[in-house]
Amino acid sequence: MRVILVDDERLALDYLERQLMKLDEVVILGKYTNPFEAKEQILQQDVDVIFLDISLPEINGIELAEQILEKKPDMHIVFVTAYNEHAVKAFELNALDYIVKPIIAERLAITMERVKSRRVLASKQQEVPRKEEHIRLNVLRQVTIETSPGQFSIMQWRTSKAQELFLYLLQHRGQLVRKSALIDLLWPEYEMDKVYSQLYTAVYHIRKTLEPFGERFQIANATEGYILKIQNVVLDVEQWESQLASLFPPTLERVDRCSEAIKQYTGHYLQEHDYWWAESERQRLKELWLEASYAVAALYERAGLLDQAINSYSAICRQHALEEEAYFALMKIHHSMNHPHLVEREYDMLTRIYQEELNEEPSPHIIKWFKQNMIEQ
Repeated sequence: MRVILVDDERLALDYLERQLMKLDEVVILGKYTNPFEAKEQILQQDVDVIFLDISLPEINGIELAEQILEKKPDMHIVFVTAYNEHAVKAFELNALDYIVKPIIAERLAITMERVKSRRVLASKQQEVPRKEEHIRLNVLRQVTIETSPGQFSIMQWRTSKAQELFLYLLQHRGQLVRKSALIDLLWPEYEMDKVYSQLYTAVYHIRKTLEPFGERFQIANATEGYILKIQNVVLDVEQWESQLASLFPPTLERVDRCSEAIKQYTGHYLQEHDYWWAESERQRLKELWLEASYAVAALYERAGLLDQAINSYSAICRQHALEEEAYFALMKIHHSMNHPHLVEREYDMLTRIYQEELNEEPSPHIIKWFKQNMIEQ
């Protein structure tokens, strides 16, 4: 393995070099106290592993690693730090990617074996799926990604902050997201001299998590922020919205296809995550689904296809329990079909839900209609 060492202390560099030279199959390409010179050489040379001190002059080691990984995403980086293990965990670093000073030969050998194993695993992961193949990423209801054709898994994140940061960048994909905005969003309580380390660490973890998917996900590091670019990735929410737009407004000829497209809305956007910043997009998609669902249900009703209309209005009630107009539509359809017991069922269900959720009664016009058409009969 071709190795480069970066540490601002010359004695520490020499000591690490001596320890590494005791191991087989290790070639030291260079050792640097200047992080910017080191970066230049790393980007120019064919390097397998970098041993990188976290505390460097002028630039944080984690930030330097992020800049290197942007250009060489397959690079293996081992962080070296004088912090004890408790402090290192506070940095939320991957346990496979750091060693604590003073470095002992046995611990260094374990680290190198882990790096070898990771290289083997990475080479296998790059084989399947191939780079040109499309994969699917679902964000409706549960966030899952296609790991093999037709097989989906929940994305595993090192920290909850890394997960939220990825999903926020995904929501703003293709756009520059400023670092200052991310800090205000995710770490508003941190001191400014520490918060950038948290950001760079989270970005580092995201890149490591996305490594198996090759160039499909790329986080570009701009001067003031980040841009997430995706390619050969099918987002379920984009596909659903595009399909719905091609069929809307529904006509009698394509109402069935529109109804099937509506069913592809399997749950709300990022449903399992209560991120406040996702709420506006979640609400927009909800309203889009409701508009299409009501339009399809009303078209079925006008066409006299009452069973299909009942199914459509019932789907609205299941997805949005407080949509009283859907219950009201069902009541009127059942009344027209001379099914008073079903009218009462829908009314009782609506009344109970409003009482439990809002401690209120349904709207006066619904109560008035029910009394005039049912109770007074």
